[in-house]
Amino acid sequence: MKRFMKSLLAKYMLIIIVAIIVVQLAYLLVGSVAIFGFNMQEDEDIDANEVEIKWHEDANRIQQVNEVNIHNLFKKWKEIYPEAGMFWVDGDGRLVIESNTMAELPVQWTSVYTASFLKERYNGDPFTVVAFLDNKDVNGFIVFEIPRTAFGPPILQASQKYGGLIIAGVFIFVLLFIVVSFLFFRSIQKRLLEFQESMGIRDVDGLPIKVVIKKEDEIGELEKSYNTMVDELSESRLREIREEQLRRELIANLSHDLRTPLTKVRAQTYSIMQEKLSDEGRQAVKAIEVSISAIDRLIENLMSYTLLMASKYKYDPTEIDITRFLRESAATWYPVFEKESFEIDVSLESLGVWKVDPIWMGRILDNLLQNVLRHAKKGKYLGIKTVSNEQYDAILIIDHGPGLSQESNEKGAGIGLTIVDMMVKGMELDWEVQSSEDGTIIKIIRFK
Repeated sequence: MKRFMKSLLAKYMLIIIVAIIVVQLAYLLVGSVAIFGFNMQEDEDIDANEVEIKWHEDANRIQQVNEVNIHNLFKKWKEIYPEAGMFWVDGDGRLVIESNTMAELPVQWTSVYTASFLKERYNGDPFTVVAFLDNKDVNGFIVFEIPRTAFGPPILQASQKYGGLIIAGVFIFVLLFIVVSFLFFRSIQKRLLEFQESMGIRDVDGLPIKVVIKKEDEIGELEKSYNTMVDELSESRLREIREEQLRRELIANLSHDLRTPLTKVRAQTYSIMQEKLSDEGRQAVKAIEVSISAIDRLIENLMSYTLLMASKYKYDPTEIDITRFLRESAATWYPVFEKESFEIDVSLESLGVWKVDPIWMGRILDNLLQNVLRHAKKGKYLGIKTVSNEQYDAILIIDHGPGLSQESNEKGAGIGLTIVDMMVKGMELDWEVQSSEDGTIIKIIRFK
């Protein structure tokens, strides 16, 4: 129950209940005004008869018929019935006194007009009472007229008299209810938008941060659930970091442990090669040496990848003549590709000075050239070129192999290109790969 009372549903139900109570109080107020503000009976016939009887009685009570007495009589009835109209026509048919009449009256009355007036007003609206003064027609007659709506129920009279005010009150109340509802839902919208903005904020680790819980309602429960999710994400990230650290340490230890037996195997193969062997034996030993070299490269790539992921691979940028660096690297690899009968096309134009790490750059070129040697042997082509324009300088490594999308007998190429990607981006360079069944072009770019 306590939780429900703090909810948004309970708050809005309270607004509706208050609105209903206000409406009922307004009805009560109108009824009170109708009952106590109008001094009339509820039955229309009784009211009319009483008015008619009293009007005749007051007319008979006038001892001296003159304008003063008639005026005093009209004033007395006007206080009781403010909406009533009255007038006096003397024995000569002359309109003497007129007060708030509801139609334009002639100054001189004839018998024909008098008869027509009485016929028109009989059982008509307004309700009309005609009384002769002192029961003698020589003094003329006085007329009392009042709208028949004055004899209606008090609530009807109130609505007719204060209808405009009631409508205005209803309009104001509805407007007030709309404003209160608008402010209520606007506060909800504001809190949701603040919650959305808080969800977009990240800490230094890229994780969302907790939000401040201001109220214990539905949105507050949502914020609590979000904070719980943030705690779980933080714990998951910590577990992931610990597991990653263990994995890196395991890879580093395995790489170190694997190199020791490989070194021994390589030494033994060298010793075997010194012995007298058949041609088949020498080919078998050479195959073993090739496999050992391949495993050594894989271990080296795995170690480099682990160090790069842990940000522990030393990075020391310096300004170097990149064209000269390319020429020296190509000269180092030239015998290897020549041995495999590759067509080698080296076309280098000066690209000026690049600020890079020579070790990283050498590792990038070694991985790319090694990738060509291992996966593009069928093409028997290697191109090393440079391109320069207004937007960038670029190094191109070109082969006519089957393309990177084709399967290869060699394994471990993926991690080599991953290392290239990490080192290129680490030196704030960029690279592109265009590969098809006709060959591959790898472009290393430095934007100007």
